[in-house]
Amino acid sequence: MTFSLAASHSKGKFATDKIFGASGAAALATTKYGKEKVVNATIGAFMDEKEVLACIPTVEKVLRNIPINDMISYAPIAGLPKYLESAIDLTFADSRPEAYIDAVATAGGTGVIHHTIWNYSEVGDTVITSDWYWGPYQALCEEALRHLDTFTLFDENQNFNTAAFAAKVNSVLSKQNNLIIIINAPAHNPTGYSLTDSEWEQVIAVCKEQAKNPDKRIILLVDIAYLDFAGEKNTCRTFLKQFGSLPANILTVLAFSMSKGYTMYGQRTGAMIGVSSDKDVIREFVDINQFTSRATWSNINRGAMSLLATIYQDKTILAQVEQERSAFYQLIRNRADIFMREAQESGLNMLPYRAGFFLTIPAKDPDAVCEKLHDDLIYAVPLGKGVRIAVCAVPSNKITGMAGKVLKAISVVDK
Repeated sequence: MTFSLAASHSKGKFATDKIFGASGAAALATTKYGKEKVVNATIGAFMDEKEVLACIPTVEKVLRNIPINDMISYAPIAGLPKYLESAIDLTFADSRPEAYIDAVATAGGTGVIHHTIWNYSEVGDTVITSDWYWGPYQALCEEALRHLDTFTLFDENQNFNTAAFAAKVNSVLSKQNNLIIIINAPAHNPTGYSLTDSEWEQVIAVCKEQAKNPDKRIILLVDIAYLDFAGEKNTCRTFLKQFGSLPANILTVLAFSMSKGYTMYGQRTGAMIGVSSDKDVIREFVDINQFTSRATWSNINRGAMSLLATIYQDKTILAQVEQERSAFYQLIRNRADIFMREAQESGLNMLPYRAGFFLTIPAKDPDAVCEKLHDDLIYAVPLGKGVRIAVCAVPSNKITGMAGKVLKAISVVDK
């Protein structure tokens, strides 16, 4: 038996990330065969048509002009006030709900999820999300000594499965009083699905029904990492108005991130935005999450916070950023359109895509399918029940013909 000094709750832990594993395999193939021959569909970041990691040009310009003292100074634990104001206003745009709203800076969107799990569920509790989900949700729950359970995301018509959602919420709340529900939308990772406004109404109706019991506390954690790549700015945000005037025992937490919308992936800058009908709930929200920040990472990247505040305060700069981001969005949209059109023509079954960085193809043996795709020098990410394609990272010329090759690999593996 291997000698260990780890505490009982930490023994046996190790990080296995299929995304980085697949990306590493693509990098090795690129070295061996050349970049022009390899299709790297593993990267969760926007790559331009030359396969170069792209930064929104005006974002880069503003960042390079931030005074050095504003880059290297410590920031307040809760975050720079102007940053928090900017994050809130940029998140809601024209769809701000009638509610008390405040925010706390976090280390990326992941920090929001960490704090929410730690501060709004009990040790041993179950957190729920859909059966197609971003893998680190599981690790974040395990690290906090919680459990992750799932409901079926899609019904037989490939729409949001409200019945499965309601059943899971009811089942878990029959056993515990606090329930965190993680919904990654719009532009869901990994499927690219976005709930319609009417589907959001159904989600909230389920929560309100459970909230009739005053002993139950429901935290709706909405992971909006891909919000700025979900469509027209105000159209894709209309669902946010629905988080106003909810019962006091329902708290909405929005996971804002600068990673995708501002191409600041490695700066690890996010904010948890709390929305409640109760002023005391929001005051507590700021207090307890600020405390957890101090006890976890202390404060976060001041330079990136200053960047966002600078962009937001100058409407000319903001308009330029949004225009340049829109060009990135359109490229991703065009790539996805090529794949979906060819998938339909070839008969390849894929999950419904609305927007975002990724699309997903169901498969019985995703690892074997991804391995088979290596024959065509295509590198994708195997999930539990399918294969994730990062359309954000693959140029249009390499997307062309890809659906047929995926279908061929699935046909060989599943025969």
